[in-house]
Amino acid sequence: EADAVVLPGVGAFGACMDALRAARLEDEVHRAVASGRPFLGICVGMQMLFDASDEDPHAAGLGILPGTVRWISAELPRPQMQWNQLRIEPQHADDPMFDGLGATPWVYFVHSLHGVPADPEAVAATCSYGGVVNAAFRSDNLFATQFHPEKSGEAGLGLLANFVRVATAVRS
Repeated sequence: EADAVVLPGVGAFGACMDALRAARLEDEVHRAVASGRPFLGICVGMQMLFDASDEDPHAAGLGILPGTVRWISAELPRPQMQWNQLRIEPQHADDPMFDGLGATPWVYFVHSLHGVPADPEAVAATCSYGGVVNAAFRSDNLFATQFHPEKSGEAGLGLLANFVRVATAVRS
């Protein structure tokens, strides 16, 4: 019955999927996304929305975002634990989640993998770290980030405030 839903996650893909299923929340996540309510996935919470992950090939994801979570380049240290600048994809420049963040906001990452959706149009923002890293995703009412908005200072707080505004507008 929530107006909006956030799926956070820190840790390993397989362990997080096991915990979600043990808590009997898998169907609830599917219902929440299907309801049209604003839905935000963060870090491993974003990764769990995909079909599968290279981190744990035996663990099935939620299959909400078709695609696979892949390792980022090994050319630079993994995990990427640092601030990095987002490049908002042109087709998502008007997304209300990016309102007021500027063209290239700085956000904080702690990860070794990133989502690679079957539909490249779902990529809302990228960053550069040993190559292109998919950093944010949009699919209808679903928005998801590989970075941690809660650790991303002003830009992250702005993104979370935008999520609340979107949820409030849908509720009204």
